[in-house]
Amino acid sequence: MTWRWGFLAVLLLNIIACDPSGPSNDVGQSPFTNHASTKNPHFDLPDIQQNGELIILTLYGPESYFDFRGEEFGLQFMIARQYAKSIGATIRVDVSRNRKELVSKMMKGEGDFIACQMDMADSLTSQMSFVGAAELSSFLDSLSLQLNDPALRPRPHAAWAVRKDSPLLSASLSQWMKEHRQHFSAYTTICVKSSGGRTYTARRKVSSPILNASLGQISVHDAVFKKYALLCNWDWKLLAAQAYQESTFDPEAVSRMGAMGLMQLMPGTAREVGVVLSEIFEPEANVRGAAKYISKLNTHYSFITNADERINFILAAYNAGAGHVDDARTLAEKYGKDPNVWLGNVDVFVLKMSTPQYYNQTEVKYGYFRGIETYDYVNSIRTRWNEYKQKVKH
Repeated sequence: MTWRWGFLAVLLLNIIACDPSGPSNDVGQSPFTNHASTKNPHFDLPDIQQNGELIILTLYGPESYFDFRGEEFGLQFMIARQYAKSIGATIRVDVSRNRKELVSKMMKGEGDFIACQMDMADSLTSQMSFVGAAELSSFLDSLSLQLNDPALRPRPHAAWAVRKDSPLLSASLSQWMKEHRQHFSAYTTICVKSSGGRTYTARRKVSSPILNASLGQISVHDAVFKKYALLCNWDWKLLAAQAYQESTFDPEAVSRMGAMGLMQLMPGTAREVGVVLSEIFEPEANVRGAAKYISKLNTHYSFITNADERINFILAAYNAGAGHVDDARTLAEKYGKDPNVWLGNVDVFVLKMSTPQYYNQTEVKYGYFRGIETYDYVNSIRTRWNEYKQKVKH
């Protein structure tokens, strides 16, 4: 995968077994669990704890919520998930297309609170309590300065929102945010722990894109690429070009999104293709898993009859997830482009998928993603593959 996800690179979740440090609230010790209102027609804190599920309402966006290769990310989401853990609940996300829809869903009781920055408008104060304004503003402002990213600057006078008729939830969430504000950075930072107990932060060792052109050797892993290219019916040099783009041939690489190994498998993808955590940094297991995943994507896009054209879609889906690529195909067709052709058609809409005007359209199922990364990913691999084919003749 590419390594230019900007501020998202250092912000995101604890992927496997590395719990952030800091205090947590035991459910049994919560000061808000024993005073449920019998008049409340919606769920308040005790109901949520009894039910075991917290439903948050949010928007798609780089710092609120998004999907990447089947994993959930986003600063607001990650912080809310830690709160859910603290009250003994799992978290479910309901994504709206705009703030007006968020308010409508909230007032209908379709979610427990809004976990993205809502303007504290006077017109809403009779219906909602606003929590976490100072904590979120301080965190985002500090992060924006640290990463020199203006996109992270907090909205002025904005906070999360809870219905007025959920006072116990409002009080609990407000207190939790005050007590845990110093841990927001840890809650939103990737931490990958291997089965042997070693903790990996984002890293990779850069190698040359070709080891020895005169001998026709691309990397020390060529035998593995040749073996598993047969599994997905690809040219082994294409698999090698993809591996270089993913990890620069570093079998212990960990991305800032939590992908691991030579082919940068995400934890969920690894499980899907039968690669266990204890072997994810082994080149053969990692490439085997990638080849299985490529085969699945090949089946998913089997309706694209031109095999070379299909490669573009498989690479894009490997990078961003098939759901995001299919969203771009849907928009391409909507705007009169060919949904089965990459260049000048679907790639045009991949580039638009970081723009709210496009990722918030009703036809789009998976919302925001950094389309420029996927666009560059496909182009870079194809360029390197052509170079390999010219320099390596066997």
